[in-house]
Amino acid sequence: MPWQQVRPMDERVQFIADCIEGDEPFSRLCERYGVSRKTGYKWVRRYAEVGPPGLIERSRRPHTNPEQIPYAVREQVLALRGSPRDPRGPKKIQRLLQWRFPEQPPPSKTSIYNILKAAGRIEPRRRRRRVEPTQQAFAPAHEPNDLWSVDFKGQFKLGDGPWCYPLTVMDHASRYLLGCQGLGGTGYHASQAVFERLFREYGLPARIRSDNGAPFASTATAGLSRLSIWWIKLGIQPERITPGRPQQNPRHERMHRTLKRAATYPVAANFAEQQAQFDTFRDEYNEQRPHESLGQDLPRTLYRRSQRQMPSQLPVWTYPSHVEVRRVSNTGVVYWHNKQLYVGYVLHGEDVALEQVDERLWVVSFGPVRLGQVKDQPTGKHRDDYLTLKV
Repeated sequence: MPWQQVRPMDERVQFIADCIEGDEPFSRLCERYGVSRKTGYKWVRRYAEVGPPGLIERSRRPHTNPEQIPYAVREQVLALRGSPRDPRGPKKIQRLLQWRFPEQPPPSKTSIYNILKAAGRIEPRRRRRRVEPTQQAFAPAHEPNDLWSVDFKGQFKLGDGPWCYPLTVMDHASRYLLGCQGLGGTGYHASQAVFERLFREYGLPARIRSDNGAPFASTATAGLSRLSIWWIKLGIQPERITPGRPQQNPRHERMHRTLKRAATYPVAANFAEQQAQFDTFRDEYNEQRPHESLGQDLPRTLYRRSQRQMPSQLPVWTYPSHVEVRRVSNTGVVYWHNKQLYVGYVLHGEDVALEQVDERLWVVSFGPVRLGQVKDQPTGKHRDDYLTLKV
């Protein structure tokens, strides 16, 4: 007879009544009520001590908690949090508590976080959309124009007030600094103008490696941006380093350290003067500064112009005949097999290819870039007419 069939209090009262009557052995009585002998004796003892109230369910919470954080320590945690403009996190607070209360082990970082959260001292963070990582591993670059690297050196204010964003482009194999242009921001049009000038002067590289920031990448499908789409249409393969791993582009990072010392101390008064400093640095870096990594050669002695010319107009991308080609609408979808497939707003007006690799599995690509895959569900009463890519 399990306890949960009726109210537990009624069961316990009936158990005590049957026990007082003594018509059957205590062990058999406990078995009939579905409790252990230890529990049965506990109810008998409590009934003998205080009567029926002793049968009421008691809290299992311990009377004392050796892990409970003292009030003084909790107050110190809140005090050490600091101002909202520069709040301290659990790690720093834990270290400060070790100094202030050396005789007592500090609370864990989780406990400190819970104290701050309960007091409303932690603001929930908005989850950021991350750029999708590059799928393939980086190929080596042994010859000039196999790979160009690009980045924005950290922005700084000019003497007359506006911010300067230096856009730098370097050939990977020869260390030749192709461009160092001060811009007013990281927008698409200004950056594209710099690359168009460089492509006309030096030709087209095979690949361009960048970080995951604008305008090189975005949170759209496959991390594509308007700039990287333009590169792809020119026959240039974009590469992106892993987020938070600038060491994957060490040559460019090392050049930026030299650039910072040589061309931004002191900061110029305006864009024209600052660009003059960048141009002077670029000439010295390419023409006069031996590089240890090049066997003390100069970058200009190793670099040569690319054989691939900048075309007068963008070439028309053609796909193999065995794939299905669809044009992306202004809303980022393609209409395919009586369904809508979302491939990304940044690709509007472009053609994408759908290649069947299994009975119902299709791979979607833009040029050489794999966007993702999709399953062609059978049509029917409960079909899903709006599909999304699986990366």
